[in-house]
Amino acid sequence: MSDREQPFVEHLIELRDRLLKTLLVVIAIFACMAPFANDIYDFVADPLQARLTEGAGMIATEVTSPFLTPFKTTFVLAFFVAIPFVLFQFWAFIAPGLYKHEKRLIGPLMFSSVMLFYAGMAFAYYVVFPLIFEFFISSADADIKVMPDIRSYLDLALKLFFAFGFAFEIPIATIVLIWSGVVSAADLAKKRPYVIVACFAVGMLLTPPDVISQTLLAVPMWLLFEIGVFFGRWIKRGKREELPEEES
Repeated sequence: MSDREQPFVEHLIELRDRLLKTLLVVIAIFACMAPFANDIYDFVADPLQARLTEGAGMIATEVTSPFLTPFKTTFVLAFFVAIPFVLFQFWAFIAPGLYKHEKRLIGPLMFSSVMLFYAGMAFAYYVVFPLIFEFFISSADADIKVMPDIRSYLDLALKLFFAFGFAFEIPIATIVLIWSGVVSAADLAKKRPYVIVACFAVGMLLTPPDVISQTLLAVPMWLLFEIGVFFGRWIKRGKREELPEEES
């Protein structure tokens, strides 16, 4: 019993150390960016501020918001910047328990996950934000002056960043499902019509109620699904070829 408990305790200690390293890296990045907190918030809010009518601006409905909101923005951005290090720590923790062919796959998958998450955030910032804010501001009555609260805007922006970042992880999720044997590439290909409908449903929920913006999100999601099916089929084939060699 003690022999079994000892490795478990060691794993907990290693997990604690890696989580602590991750937290320290995030804090270090935050400390470097903190002096530019206001500039960082201005950059995040620029897609909205650029579309406000003349004389309008963003407001703060709470006394602490002008101070805390930019620092909250900076801390979340520090976490985004540290995502490669976070995934590396995760990889280093699980790597000893993986087979050789699994190690060769996990590395590229993690790198692709980071790049796709960043791509989703960039897509949200440069494509979706302008469409959303242009639609809502232009739909306001001429007598209404739109002056959004800075904290409310940040909450909305973070939700969209996370939503589009995770939406762009579709190829990774597809590859993992195929590689683990949960579903085959052929089965996913047969469900393509349902996937397309689901992509447009997600686009309808995450974008303004117009066909253009829904299509701008739904089409990339569908294409990413097709990319995941293609690479999942290729990786699954390579896995079947390598397993006999490793067993021998």
